[in-house]
Amino acid sequence: MRKTVLIFGLIIGVLFTANLVWMIHLMYNRPDFKANDIVGYASMIVVFSLVFAGVRDYRNRRLAGVISFWKAFKTGALIAFIASTMYVVAWLFMYYLWVPDFIEKYGEHVMNNCVRDGATAQELAEKSEEIDGYRQMYKNPVWVVLLTYMEVLPIGLLVALISALVLKRKAKKVPETTGTV
Repeated sequence: MRKTVLIFGLIIGVLFTANLVWMIHLMYNRPDFKANDIVGYASMIVVFSLVFAGVRDYRNRRLAGVISFWKAFKTGALIAFIASTMYVVAWLFMYYLWVPDFIEKYGEHVMNNCVRDGATAQELAEKSEEIDGYRQMYKNPVWVVLLTYMEVLPIGLLVALISALVLKRKAKKVPETTGTV
């Protein structure tokens, strides 16, 4: 299981890291960039579909096509955890070494999008307060790690759960022979 978990977890982690670098690049170099949360989460689900492929690969290659729900879920969850950990580590390096002003840039980006979308003064005040809350949390590295895990890990665990439900397979019963001919 270890080899399958590492291979698939690293592949997903590399894809997430590449996406992270691209999104930060867009935010810093194209102020008019309009993010789409639905597209973002849909792309995470597509990438996390490799969890399904990893569990299926493990079941078919290592377990002769038989896997319990819990073994399948554990395999998928470990793949998701490795990928999420790569994402968190990549974000920590980027945030602390290259984009320490990210929260300010992100706040500007969000507020510009709200204004462009015609938000009311009340909505702008609420969004500004929300961003200030994140700014306060980002002063503590533990919160940075927890918030970053919360971006991706729940989706990975959901995909692992669905994969386990779909891929679980019991061993086929072999008919007993009575010994009479």
